[in-house]
Amino acid sequence: MCKHAKIVPLTSCVLHIFSDCMVFNFIACEFLKQGEPTSARCDELESLRKRGCDKIENPHGSQRILKNKAVTNRKKGAEKLRPEDITQIQPQKLSLNLRAGEPQNIILRFKRAEDYPIDLYYLMDLSYSMKDDLENVKNLGTSLMKEMSKITSDFRIGFGSFVEKTVMPYISTTPAKLLNPCTGDQNCTSPFSYKNVLKLTSNGQQFNSLVGQQQISGNLDSPEGGFDAIMQVAVCGDHIGWRNVTRLLVFSTDAGFHFAGDGKLGGIVLPNDGKCHLENNVYTMSHYYDYPSIAHLVQKLSENNIQTIFAVTEEFQPVYKELQNLIPKSAVGTLSANSSNVINLIVDAYNSLSSEVILENSKLPEGVTITYQSRCKNGVVNEGENGRKCSNISIGDEVSFNINITAQGCPKQGKPESIKIKPLGFTEEVEILLNFICECECHKHGIKNSDMCHNGNGTFECGACRCNKGRVGRQCECRKDEVSTEDLDKNCRKDNGTDICSNNGECVCGTCECKKRDNPEERYSGKFCECDNFNCDRSNNKLCGGHGRCECRVCICDANYTGSACDCSLDTSTCLASNKQICNGRGNCECGTCRCTDPKFQGPTCEICPTCPGVCTEHKSCVQCRAFGTGEKKDTCERDCSYFNLIKVKDRDKLPQPVQAFPLMHCKERDANDCWFYYTYAVNNTEKEVHVVDALECPAGPDIIPIVAGVVTGIVLIGLALLLIWKLLMIIHDRREFAKFEKEKMNAKWDTTENPIYKSPINKFKNPNYGRKAVAL
Repeated sequence: MCKHAKIVPLTSCVLHIFSDCMVFNFIACEFLKQGEPTSARCDELESLRKRGCDKIENPHGSQRILKNKAVTNRKKGAEKLRPEDITQIQPQKLSLNLRAGEPQNIILRFKRAEDYPIDLYYLMDLSYSMKDDLENVKNLGTSLMKEMSKITSDFRIGFGSFVEKTVMPYISTTPAKLLNPCTGDQNCTSPFSYKNVLKLTSNGQQFNSLVGQQQISGNLDSPEGGFDAIMQVAVCGDHIGWRNVTRLLVFSTDAGFHFAGDGKLGGIVLPNDGKCHLENNVYTMSHYYDYPSIAHLVQKLSENNIQTIFAVTEEFQPVYKELQNLIPKSAVGTLSANSSNVINLIVDAYNSLSSEVILENSKLPEGVTITYQSRCKNGVVNEGENGRKCSNISIGDEVSFNINITAQGCPKQGKPESIKIKPLGFTEEVEILLNFICECECHKHGIKNSDMCHNGNGTFECGACRCNKGRVGRQCECRKDEVSTEDLDKNCRKDNGTDICSNNGECVCGTCECKKRDNPEERYSGKFCECDNFNCDRSNNKLCGGHGRCECRVCICDANYTGSACDCSLDTSTCLASNKQICNGRGNCECGTCRCTDPKFQGPTCEICPTCPGVCTEHKSCVQCRAFGTGEKKDTCERDCSYFNLIKVKDRDKLPQPVQAFPLMHCKERDANDCWFYYTYAVNNTEKEVHVVDALECPAGPDIIPIVAGVVTGIVLIGLALLLIWKLLMIIHDRREFAKFEKEKMNAKWDTTENPIYKSPINKFKNPNYGRKAVAL
């Protein structure tokens, strides 16, 4: 029988699908083939239908909402409601019937209620370094009540303090130091681990009064015992006075923290038990139990829906930021040196925490998985781990979560289970009851000690026998002690020399029960398990070519198919050419494929002729646009020219050469720029291939520089030549003039010694008295 399978007795094949398998039964029809085990009744739905089973029991998962109270639409100032009457998540309780592998989807709605009650517990470090902080906290009650009234009309506040474990080396255990751990004239109270000073109350004046009576204490080491205090605040709900409302824990300190393992320094080795140990509002077991671990704190804070606000000085911000990453729904604020900004810090941290909703679920039963998808504000959709949360939610905003819950199988006990889903930091939760579909309805109608099970040796249920203890066989016809006798084994051999059940099954009561394959589609059958439905011939890696079924290792082909692997189609429609002729009149149609008789023609219908005239011109435009992005079809290239594979080569020597296997045409074409390009066109087994040289061969253009240089040189040379000619002419002219002058000179008639027309520029005058004697008077 199939795992968890039960089938009703019907007079026709009946299949029941459930869990991780499907089940069928037969009475009138022979559903199981000879040798097939009863487990073969489990199969895929379509497979069983193909095998002729026409009545199928196929149970599906379902869900039912048991509690569906609508989310609260309440405005501030409206009639005050009790916390338990306020609803922020819907629905609150469901019941799911899960079938293996079939997810059930539920939708949860979440809406932040306005004026939702808040409980806030202020846990303060009272070591000596916090002395000035205590003075500011003494008036915190009324001030914080006034500020929080803007958010909610139902606010309560409490106060607790902590220092350190009261053993060495955390504190000094000398009698004087136990009374007053501070030095000098400072008056300090005795050291303590944790005190619950004030239970949650709505009386701000009482907070101020009791906190005003507190005194600073002291210890020796820098890290404090705050984790002990947090644990007690989380688990001592009755002492603290927590209600089922928003719970805030403000942890105020200016130092680090001790955690699990540090207790060994004081000889404390017992792990923290996570239980409440308050007597007279004082933690009494700090000397007995170690500090809690971070994981332990996370668990208890989550269980009790407490959101933590770490108000720490700037020096320890990095430490508590890392701690925030480990504690869901927690926040860190920077505390001023004297805690003067604590109110603003608390309000800002609350707004940050309350603007984010994160879903968590309790431990899931074995084999059950859960996935989340969040639909957040402004249509933001998150999946995976982020599918658990939504951020930036304001009061009155509504978000939803799609949750898929899937069972991978049936639990061992098959008993109902339950899980809980809740938003972190909120007290409300959704309870989901899980029922597993592990058997069919027909199991309820079994006939005990039925005559159909070999004289009442079994219960006939779901169309098959479930044998009584000590009986085996399909009809419970054998006892267990006679199953393996030699006489019965002979009935399971095809002949005396073969293996029992062809080594593909077991001999049960003299009848072969064939092995079950991992693949439910594959089966052994036959009297001796000598047949199977998966060892037939294959085509295209498909059994019987995908056009038949395998029976006893022989393909039974579908209509219009033949061959040992049903790979030969008798349909000739695939051989019709565009002219409606079979294989274009140039071939024969064999198994739906043309075999061309004319060697020039190729292709699926013998219409392609790679070596016929005009091939190069026909493909020129497509080759040009595909290879170079130019040509007539460059705008429609992708649409019109994707019918061939383009392969680029570096030069013409790399182009393929004609071979016997398939014809090939070499082409040389010229583009609009008078550039030549070279390519080959061939059809290789219906694949059209074009090899093209990736560089155009264009005519070389004029070389400008030599031309310019030649022109300039020519002009210079012509100029020089003209100058030389002019010079030569002038020389000739001068010589002729000089010769003419010489000739005229020779023919002159005047004295060559004196120019006849020359007139001297010198005039001579003579004094008439020059040379005479003087006369005395």
